[in-house]
Amino acid sequence: MKLNERSVAHYATCDSPADHTGFLRKRVERHHHHGTSYQRRWFVLKGNLLFYFEERESREPMGLVVLEGCTVELCEAAEEFAFAIRFDDAGARAYVLVADGQAAMEAWVKALSRASFDYMRLVVRELEKQLEEACKSLAACRKSPRRSSSGRKRHLSNPALQPLQEKPTTLENGCSTWSSGGCVAGGATSPDHDGGQTKPPPLPPRRRSAASSATGSPAPGLSPAMLESPVPPETICFSKLHNWYGQEIAVLRREWQERQKRGHP
Repeated sequence: MKLNERSVAHYATCDSPADHTGFLRKRVERHHHHGTSYQRRWFVLKGNLLFYFEERESREPMGLVVLEGCTVELCEAAEEFAFAIRFDDAGARAYVLVADGQAAMEAWVKALSRASFDYMRLVVRELEKQLEEACKSLAACRKSPRRSSSGRKRHLSNPALQPLQEKPTTLENGCSTWSSGGCVAGGATSPDHDGGQTKPPPLPPRRRSAASSATGSPAPGLSPAMLESPVPPETICFSKLHNWYGQEIAVLRREWQERQKRGHP
């Protein structure tokens, strides 16, 4: 494989983020002296390219390892925390590297093992398989009949199964609302949980008219029916209650106006 040295060198030192960096000792075979030595180098991993520099501040890489068709594995060496990059081709050179510690070695082996395009292809295939299974599962869920909500509607339409509150909970436009019955008339009843009949809301107590005399005689202008039934059944709604009590207020106001005309306070 041919690489443009200038482009590769620029990519090694440009501001693009690196996948992993750190110092490693690289084993060097000395054939003339039949010995082995290690050189400390600064390594930079970008994609599937492993660059190594003489120093961390160096502007040009000393070498490059293309991480394709290779495996990364631990190896037995005189140095501790050693691992090797071995290629599948027969006679290909193996790179033996030594980290500074156990954690650094594991991090490098993990990063280098995931750097090749072969690994990325495996990951993409697995993700595609999972996506296909998820799509099939979603399609099956959409084709399956949904649970009908008619059962709930029938349940709510049956008055015997509706929850009944002991007393009105809200007031809407002056009307006491029980369950979903809206404005309930004073004489209306609804079944309770025991199958009996519930009573309508209690009527306000009788009150004495401010215009009545000490003996309890009604004030002029008030009909006996008004005092006999201060809150008749048909006055459950606020508007009717307002009109009914307004009759007494109107009588008291007329009496006060007449006294003002006669000059009495």
